[in-house]
Amino acid sequence: KYISFITLPCAGKTSLSFKYSNLPYFIDIPLKLNVIVNNLKVIVTKLKHRSQSAGNFGYLIYKRTSETLSNEPNKIFVHTTTKPVKDNDFGHYLAGLIEGDGHFSKTPQIVIVFNFLDASLAYYIKGRVGFGNIYKVKHKKAVILVISKLAGIKKVLNLINGKIRSQIKIDQINNNILIHPYFKECDPFSSSTLGLDNHWISGFSDADSSFQIKLISRKDRDNKTEVRLNFQIDQKKIDLLLLMKNYFGGNIGYRKTQDTYYYGSTSFGSAKKVIEYFDNFQLLSSKHVNYLKWKKAYTIIQNTEHLNASGIEKILKIKNSLNRLNDNNAG
Repeated sequence: KYISFITLPCAGKTSLSFKYSNLPYFIDIPLKLNVIVNNLKVIVTKLKHRSQSAGNFGYLIYKRTSETLSNEPNKIFVHTTTKPVKDNDFGHYLAGLIEGDGHFSKTPQIVIVFNFLDASLAYYIKGRVGFGNIYKVKHKKAVILVISKLAGIKKVLNLINGKIRSQIKIDQINNNILIHPYFKECDPFSSSTLGLDNHWISGFSDADSSFQIKLISRKDRDNKTEVRLNFQIDQKKIDLLLLMKNYFGGNIGYRKTQDTYYYGSTSFGSAKKVIEYFDNFQLLSSKHVNYLKWKKAYTIIQNTEHLNASGIEKILKIKNSLNRLNDNNAG
């Protein structure tokens, strides 16, 4: 157990530009849940009802997808995973989520970006915090949660204090938020020294990760198909990705054309560690569906079914369904 957010924050500098920080040019009118996306209206509304309590928060965004999972061979049985019900656990999750795709501005306000498929998650976070407004981002498949009331910001700071890991976010908090007179009695934030056996990675992954399956025909092996499973996270900075590499194993790459870094689990040993983690600390976004399918592909490989044509066909079907979800990104 962790002794968490008894004290509040302060100290540092920030220079990171945020892709949605110029808020007036991107936000549309506040969203009502039943008008986010017409073809998701009924499903998202149901999910909002589920999100009224943390213990009942639903992750199945697509009814069609969940039915596909249950009707396929080798049905996935969902483990009893740990959701962030207690404030300490939720604080770890929220810290990871903000570090993945959040921002502390000088307004002051907190802005968190969500894929439009995860509108229900935005409402869940708003409900847990008790503050904030949700907006649609113009010309993007995204919604944003904006917390601007000082009491709401203070509550978030209390939840995440001692759990923030990146210096950029620490500097944003100390220089953009804690300079406000309302927070004059708050202590400066400093980098977390806690381990990762908590919900932080779950929140960070819900912000910007993907579960990938690659099928490669190996000419040097009589055209046999090689299956590669990859858990990937993309970020502008490398520091948090190094935490992922140290925790799961894997590799970090750099895309020069996009000036971004990416972590990849790459090996089956790393995939096993990824599964062990998410079986204990559940994803709360639509990515949880992809995770279950990705895990199913891992099980097929572990059972050596991938060595025959029928097994490869099963994995190919899973791969194609993953792509349908991964294509709906916020960017």
